[in-house]
Amino acid sequence: MGQLEGVGRRIIAAIKEQIHSGAYRPGDRLPSSRAFAAEWGASRTTVTAAYGQLIAEGYLVTRAGARPIVAQGLAAKTAPAPAPTVAARHLSGFAQRLLGLPPPAPSQAVNVADFRYGDLAGDDFPVLAWRRALTKVSLRRKARLRYADPQGTADLRLALQGYLWRARGISCSPDDIVVVNGSQQGLDLCARMLLDPGDAFLIENPGYILARHAFIAAGGIAVPIPVDGEGLCVDELQPGRLVYVTPSHQFPLGGVLSARRRRALLAWAAASGAYVIEDDYDGEYRHDIAPIPPLQTLAPQSVIYVGTFSKTLSPTLRLGYLVLPAGLARAFSEAKRLTDRHSPLLEQEALAELLASGAYERHVRSIRRKNAERRAVLLEALSAECGPAVSIEGADTGLHVVIWINGVGADSEAGIVEAARSIGLGIHPVSPLYDPKLSKPQTAGFILGYAALDTELVRRGVAMLASVLMTGQ
Repeated sequence: MGQLEGVGRRIIAAIKEQIHSGAYRPGDRLPSSRAFAAEWGASRTTVTAAYGQLIAEGYLVTRAGARPIVAQGLAAKTAPAPAPTVAARHLSGFAQRLLGLPPPAPSQAVNVADFRYGDLAGDDFPVLAWRRALTKVSLRRKARLRYADPQGTADLRLALQGYLWRARGISCSPDDIVVVNGSQQGLDLCARMLLDPGDAFLIENPGYILARHAFIAAGGIAVPIPVDGEGLCVDELQPGRLVYVTPSHQFPLGGVLSARRRRALLAWAAASGAYVIEDDYDGEYRHDIAPIPPLQTLAPQSVIYVGTFSKTLSPTLRLGYLVLPAGLARAFSEAKRLTDRHSPLLEQEALAELLASGAYERHVRSIRRKNAERRAVLLEALSAECGPAVSIEGADTGLHVVIWINGVGADSEAGIVEAARSIGLGIHPVSPLYDPKLSKPQTAGFILGYAALDTELVRRGVAMLASVLMTGQ
């Protein structure tokens, strides 16, 4: 294709344009390569290569010893027809439901400090351990490269089995684990495996918006259940095919599902035949006591446990896993096979090496200490800079807190966000995490993620936030 660089490509474009405009009509002969080369000041080799490309694309036909002829069926274009609208073409119900979801908020960079939840500090990534693991598994690659088990590599599922027992008290078989491309793919699989259009699903309000969207896209009907300081209000449970919960650290308000409510939720699931989808998105981060045991340990046949490495290693890695009740793994694996065949094998094998060697757990202990320090600095700075102007919720665990701006209405959130952005500060309102069909909180609130900031930036960001609040009030 080197001969078609530069002038060769311009020749191809010019001939196509002449065919489309009617200057060359079907059956017309093109000039000889010698004549065309002279006209363009190009070599015959370039013109011959250009003709060859047009023949390959079906614009020209030729026979030995004759000049190329414009192919039949390439008459000049008439007046262009109006482009069909989306409505004029058929889209599935799934696509229409996707288009009906609210678009994500535009991502805008800030130049000082961004308290966006879900980001991690690049310096916290275990570069050396990851590189050693990648190198080790790369060197032992097999002679034949082929597609693998959609359920996940045997080494990773075995390593996950051991880690989950040590870290979270989960007893399971490697056959119960399905490796996914981050927890979001796990939620999508749950939606498609468990919901038919019109089925009700129960979900925390406020809650994780992409979980709600995954279930709605599958045709589910959202039944929002309120939360309080003890997590999901189980007394308000209604019939449904599944319930999505974040019991170890309710997202975003931070409540921990109490023992009484855990028992009540699992009793509801057993009685109704519904599944509990337990998203343990940051269960490793309990700052004052040991992590709360998962629901899965109490009722493994009723609970689908969703785990991720996005909050411990990197959201860019896109590796997570499901621990499924016995008998579900095959259906989930076949759905994953149709989606993407399998998650990236090299990354799976490197992660298995990290888990098996103990490097992953050493890393988790290290970043737990770092994030505990960031959390302490954040709480201290909020107290010193903002004092009684803000109330803090959900600070005992996880990688974020929610602050409520006392005496300021929720209708002021957008103005506060814009004022903060104008001085280089990123803050993010909590109200979009509430079900759009229900009333939202009356007080302005913001979710402050701190895992991507060093302690100095945390202090500086809170000071900037205080200045914004003082100016606005």
